[in-house]
Amino acid sequence: MMIKKPQLSFWQILNMNVGFLGIQYSFGLQQTAINPIFLYLGASEEMLPILNIAGPVTGLIVQPIIGAMSDKTWSPRWGRRKPYFLIGALLGSLCLFAFPHSPVLWFAVGLLWILDVGNNMAMEPYRAFVGDKLPEKQLNLGYQMQSLFVGAGILLANGSIVLFQYLFGGESVEEAGTIPQWLYYSFYIGGILSLTTILWSVLKTPEIPPTEEEMKEVNKMKMLPLSQRVIKPFIEIVDAIKDMPKFMWKIGAVYLFQWYALFIYWQFITPLFKLTLGYSTSEAASQAAKMSLTYNTATMLIAMALVPLTTRFGGKKIYGLSLVSTAIALFCIPSISDPNLVLIPMILFGIGWAAMMGIPYTMVSKVVPQDRRGVYMGILNMMIVIPMGIQTLTFGPIYKYLLGGNAINAILFAGVFFIIASLLAIRLNIRKTEAQ
Repeated sequence: MMIKKPQLSFWQILNMNVGFLGIQYSFGLQQTAINPIFLYLGASEEMLPILNIAGPVTGLIVQPIIGAMSDKTWSPRWGRRKPYFLIGALLGSLCLFAFPHSPVLWFAVGLLWILDVGNNMAMEPYRAFVGDKLPEKQLNLGYQMQSLFVGAGILLANGSIVLFQYLFGGESVEEAGTIPQWLYYSFYIGGILSLTTILWSVLKTPEIPPTEEEMKEVNKMKMLPLSQRVIKPFIEIVDAIKDMPKFMWKIGAVYLFQWYALFIYWQFITPLFKLTLGYSTSEAASQAAKMSLTYNTATMLIAMALVPLTTRFGGKKIYGLSLVSTAIALFCIPSISDPNLVLIPMILFGIGWAAMMGIPYTMVSKVVPQDRRGVYMGILNMMIVIPMGIQTLTFGPIYKYLLGGNAINAILFAGVFFIIASLLAIRLNIRKTEAQ
């Protein structure tokens, strides 16, 4: 039996997505600050891909399992999805407070693994949470609102890095094996935001109770022996993959190239600026933060404008064109040697980022069964982390032997992959038989 979902106001949709701000602030720090910290602690550039394998591995394991578990969870007090992203936010918050105090490289790498577990535990049920609450005609608005908070969270993270480097980093001298103190403050802010924004959404947004059929499944799960309850989510994931709509396989092909390319950009934008602008690691990290600041500002401004555009022209066209705009940005960046002019292509990058963070989730939410939305959102996120995992394992040798250990070539390589992703995105069609 399908529940008739009430239409929510703009402010109700905003309140339910506020928690995404803290989650994305944390991801913003991972994109911009984690790799410089690895460099500060003695990592070489060719080691960066493998050091970042925590994200893909934890995402691959945690997100689908949490998705399957949350589908079969219900608490009259806490709801279905909220317990998971509340625990994930608490874990992430503790790691953010500890991260800048990492004494050696292996300690920072270990903390990244725990941080990624917390972030993935919070992220996956949040995607399903929006699909649970909103009627189909408001899904586009709901997921683009998440895209707006993606931009806002990463914008704040990178803005704090730029600000603190400007205020406290100008006269600091880089010491091998030491993390500069100006980086500490951004992580402290992240630790606070990670928990408080999630609490805001938890307290402001009640979840829709399960139907009688769903409640029977929840109670059946509770009655199983512990060993079967542990195994059950894995069985759910396997069954869901077997029954997965063809549309999701097509999204997976787009994601293979899109997320491989994004991981290259995040890992090699700092080394690029050391090469093209002649910067130190601190200066290059600050410039990378300015790039992220610019494209996430563009994401915030464009995210809600994509709602009427996708309604009028269709999601696949806007998505495909947005990926092309990201490719153009990456082709331009290496040839610009002015630290201010190099920010201009990030407007195009921001348009692509806004589409990537909203449109695919809207499309998938329309084709998956309501009672399995959690596990399918987890599988969709597997399609993000698998390309990232492939990148961390393969791009080190590609960078060293095929691209000559040159960060310029790495960014251009990522641009080519975005072009391929855009061509595959144009082929995304939702069949009437697939739409739920």
